Amino acid sequence: MALPPAPGGWHSRLYNDNDNANDAAPGKKRMMPSNFATTGALFGAGVAAGAINAFAGGGTIITFPALLLAGMNPIAANTTSTVALLPGALGGIAGYRRNIPAVLRWLRLFAGVSAAGGLLGGVLLTQTTPSFFKWLAPFLVLFATALFTAHGLFSRILRGRAPEMSRAANPRWLIGALSFQFAVAVYGGYFGAGIGILMLASLGILGFRHIHEMNTVKSVLGFLINAVAAVYFIWKGLVDWPIAALMAAGAVAGGYLGAHFAQKIPQPVVRGIITTIGVSISLALFLKK
Repeated sequence: MALPPAPGGWHSRLYNDNDNANDAAPGKKRMMPSNFATTGALFGAGVAAGAINAFAGGGTIITFPALLLAGMNPIAANTTSTVALLPGALGGIAGYRRNIPAVLRWLRLFAGVSAAGGLLGGVLLTQTTPSFFKWLAPFLVLFATALFTAHGLFSRILRGRAPEMSRAANPRWLIGALSFQFAVAVYGGYFGAGIGILMLASLGILGFRHIHEMNTVKSVLGFLINAVAAVYFIWKGLVDWPIAALMAAGAVAGGYLGAHFAQKIPQPVVRGIITTIGVSISLALFLKK
């Protein structure tokens, strides 16, 4: 069900699908939604996204469609969602901080290509017309949902492998992994949902086995990719700050709750719920086209 329509002040450049570049950015008349139902729904989407990210990642699958339903054009929904989820991502990094010294070499190795790819993805997004991104959005959400669903299978494959870190010393493996990470970062800067499983795939290629170290690299690099893209979106004036702040507050609260209950709810149950939501949203977006 679509959220209640936002008030007229929202429908500036941020809330239309005009393909003019100037119409894809927020206007000067941005304001918080006066409709309590809309405000509550957006805050609730932030809470859900934060909790999902604490469980397994994939919060964008919730926040992006919520902003679309609130009336944002697809580009602005994507950029605002990216900024809104950044504070919660810092919590994930804090949770893995003790593993950072063990993977510092890899963070330094991948940081440059991750930042460059995130920036390029952000630039490509701003060059995309809202109407084309609106057409593309269902495919992106479905792709992200598929990646999220595949995470469990990929983790089982990794646990069943023998350590093969000798690959990391092979220049060809390193070049391949760096190239793949750059492509992941471009996708991350462009849309973002599902980059975690793609980064785990890259680390798996190198022969990583310690899942907590892999998640540390994934969390830090994922934050870097989104942060670089977010800075570019902010510089271009593509973020609705009141809405981003509202959803960020929800995401932080949801992240705390998610971390608290993460050990109490079976992961397959959580993944099944999120997958169902993602597929449903994708179908709704396809039908809306």
